[in-house]
Amino acid sequence: MKIAIMGSGGDAPGMNPAIKRFVEFCLEVGDEPYFIYGGLEGLIDGKIQKASYEDVAGIIHRGGAIIGSSRSKRWYEKRYRDQAYENLQKSDIEAIVVLGGDGSFRALDVFKSEHNVNFIGIPTTIDNDIYGTSLCLGVDTALNTIRDAIDRIRDTASTFSRAFVIETMGRECGYLAAVSALVSGAEVCVIPEVEFDKETATKMLQAELAKGRSYLLAIVAEGTKRTAEIAKWCEETLGMETRVTVLGHIQRGGNPSVKDRLLGFGFAVEAIEALHRGEERRVVVYNNDTFSTLAFDEVVGKRYQIPQEILSMLNFLD
Repeated sequence: MKIAIMGSGGDAPGMNPAIKRFVEFCLEVGDEPYFIYGGLEGLIDGKIQKASYEDVAGIIHRGGAIIGSSRSKRWYEKRYRDQAYENLQKSDIEAIVVLGGDGSFRALDVFKSEHNVNFIGIPTTIDNDIYGTSLCLGVDTALNTIRDAIDRIRDTASTFSRAFVIETMGRECGYLAAVSALVSGAEVCVIPEVEFDKETATKMLQAELAKGRSYLLAIVAEGTKRTAEIAKWCEETLGMETRVTVLGHIQRGGNPSVKDRLLGFGFAVEAIEALHRGEERRVVVYNNDTFSTLAFDEVVGKRYQIPQEILSMLNFLD
């Protein structure tokens, strides 16, 4: 079987380990692996190349993806999807493994409906917002990056007796903020999934400040769009000198953690085995230390929810 792998949408640590294992496992089982460089844009432009062991040597520790990624406005026009199909035909590629999220899976599903090119999706996003999987590729590394940043910020916050408001990525999902607040011992956590009771928080924190609290850490998910509001509250209501740190895209980079390297391996192997089982329009998921697949329609369009055990451990000051 000739199988291509591509990235689509935002990058995440762990993509290179997945790419490496994809090539190795394809060759082990007699398949022919191909790279699509530059995501959907590269597929349209025919940036397709047969892959070998040499192509993936020494990449396991690297962040990002050696094959690149992209978002594509041209993909919405059928003529460009037809062009992409012609490019695949030139190499007789039968299926695509896509490292991406909800939007990437939708893009490939439209493609399959028109040209019957099968695909298997690997949930690849630090947002951890894909339904049906407990972890997406890249999440663990992003959490460790955030944890390290918060630990460093705590040093300066405690030294200068300041409040720090730290904004994490995650789009509309508060998973990164929730877990980071929990493991860093932050006093405030603001996420889309739970209403932050500012009035109660004010009373509790004012009482703690009166007893000698000298600094404050507030973790805010970008999807709430409340970073500036929380900073103003810390400054004006709590009376604390306040600084804002937006962590931004450093959360997407860096050497993938041990967990993400192992996840990358497992996701890649399950994707290829799913194709060998004759599965179509599937997404690989990871739950209870086991890899499996779910149908496209079971995953896409459904809302991921943060596990209740995580939410119950957080102190939302309400």
